[in-house]
Amino acid sequence: MDFLTQHGAALLFWLFAGGAVVCALMVVTLRNPMYSAISLLGCFLAVAALFFLRHAEFLGVVQMFVYGGGIMVLFLFVIMLVNLHRLREVRLFAGQGPVVLVLAVLLLGLFGFFFAGAHFAGAQPDTTQLLRIGAEKVGNTQAVAWALYRDYLLPFEVASLFLLVAMIGAVVLGRRQ
Repeated sequence: MDFLTQHGAALLFWLFAGGAVVCALMVVTLRNPMYSAISLLGCFLAVAALFFLRHAEFLGVVQMFVYGGGIMVLFLFVIMLVNLHRLREVRLFAGQGPVVLVLAVLLLGLFGFFFAGAHFAGAQPDTTQLLRIGAEKVGNTQAVAWALYRDYLLPFEVASLFLLVAMIGAVVLGRRQ
């Protein structure tokens, strides 16, 4: 029990990080687009869990709502619009298996080289630490909300209009016969 309380956060990190990597690999290797989309959703949720582990609750919730909800609905909408039965069967890696294997080993070696020399801080952030905005102490989510809706209101509204136009365009293109 003592080991679990001391190393629980690290175990959860490696569990969710491994899950995100496995889901990301499944996104690019599965042949069925629907299974790839479900794997992408698993990757989004694993990344949201990593944000929660780092006490970035706002980013975790945004990751779940925006990517896990909105973007996945758009992906599934596009997948359902495409007639998958008319697509021809494509071989995985198009006969370039040895080249892909060599590149994968080289990239794995490169990542291993950088991770072996990296120094990660072991200290956990203080969850009771509050941010100052003006003379008032607020939490993480409130500080992001204040900055977003006070300082960056115009870019936020412009981005929301772009997303609205993109969704209307997708519906118009999807309804065309």
